[in-house]
Parts: sequence; C-alpha cells; structure tokens
Amino acid sequence: MEEPVPSQDTMLRDTEPSNTIKLLHLLFLSTSWGMQIWVTFVAGFVMGTHLPRHTFGLIQRKLFPYYFHILSACAFLNLTLFAMHLPSEVLRKEQATQIIIFFVCVAASVLNTQWFGRVTSEMVADMHLIESSHGLGQEVGLLASKSHRQLCASNPKYQQLCQQFSLYHTLSSICNLCCIACNGLSLYHLAAQLSAL
Repeated sequence: MEEPVPSQDTMLRDTEPSNTIKLLHLLFLSTSWGMQIWVTFVAGFVMGTHLPRHTFGLIQRKLFPYYFHILSACAFLNLTLFAMHLPSEVLRKEQATQIIIFFVCVAASVLNTQWFGRVTSEMVADMHLIESSHGLGQEVGLLASKSHRQLCASNPKYQQLCQQFSLYHTLSSICNLCCIACNGLSLYHLAAQLSAL
C-alpha cells in the first residue's frame, strides 16, 4: 500500500520554528536594526557636529569594530535561523527572497568587518598623526577647514590618504546602507506575517 504524500501545508506546519527560535530571530534582527539606525543616523551626526574631529575619529575607531562584528554575527544568525526552519522542497518565492536578503546582509556586513571598515579606521589613524604634527584636529565639525585643505595641497602623503579614505569610507557606507535596507526588508517581511499586534 502506497504511503500518502504529505501536503505542502502539512510540511510547513511540521517545520514551523518554536517560539524560542522566533524570539531569537526577532531579537537578532531588532538588535542589528536598532544599532544601525542609532549609529548611522543619530550618534554619528551628533558626535560629528559637537566633538573635535580627532575625538570623533578616536571614538569611531574604537566603536566600529564592535559595531561591525555584532552586525555580522546578527546577520549570520538570522540567516541560519531562517534557513534551518524552511523545507527546501516547498520553498516559496518570498522565503527564497528572504534568504537572499539575509545572505546579502551577511556578505555586506562581513566585507565591512573584515575589509572596508578596518582599512578606513587605519587610514583615519594615519591621517590624525599627520594632522596632529601640523597642529590640526581639535576643530569641531566634520567639514574640512582651510588648514586641512592647505595641508592636503602641500603634503602628497596626506593627500593620498585623504583620497583613499574617501574611497573606503564610501564603500563602507554603501555596505552599511545595504545592511540597513536588508534589515528593513526583513522587518517588512515579518510585519506582513503578523495577524495581530
């Protein structure tokens, strides 16, 4: 006698994650989302407009490795938890899209952790040494002063560091914004699954 083939709904119910897994998934997603919004749109602007440039740079150099590592860990754990509880034989398009979004978030955050963010921090430290030797760095605000522009024009090494910093900072910012977009889409996906608040 032939065994009945389980329906797609039955398989989905059998693989539904426990409340603990759902809680962990939500915890990792909300942690990374909250950190990203705070660091990117609040703390960075407030510190950048109220602290001396070198103080702001020092705080970022000390803070960003933790920030990038925590984001990478949360992104990896979100991908793992989500993928573990989905049967591949009945993967719907929205679930496959969600896995791709988590994977992109992991890739972007790891790039930032291992490369762009680290190199940017190293360049800032080198720039600060040159600026300090010329009596610069205690100005408040992120905009380059006339003295910084003159130093850039007169010191080829500093000019090269500024150009490289601009490139790597842009790439790091793009990775960070990509992770914010991915986590925003993931939150939208979760909100769409809620039947009630």
